[in-house]
Amino acid sequence: MLVRLQLLASSVAGGLLLLVVLCLGGQNLSDRPQLWLGFGRSAPLPSGFLVGLALVVGVISGGAATALLMPGANQDPGRE
Repeated sequence: MLVRLQLLASSVAGGLLLLVVLCLGGQNLSDRPQLWLGFGRSAPLPSGFLVGLALVVGVISGGAATALLMPGANQDPGRE
């Protein structure tokens, strides 16, 4: 259980650190497209920011999925 919590915390912390770096790097870009979200349009955001945001979401969701799918301490490897 502690390993799962550490893995989840490290993936969230890494994702947040990537988000901070992304926000600092996306300050002065002039090309700002909008996304169609199905129910409305997003605010004008730099295209690099949108790609980086997808990367951050992937890091966080990948770490969370790994933490959830790890075998428990009472399970034998290969026997779920």
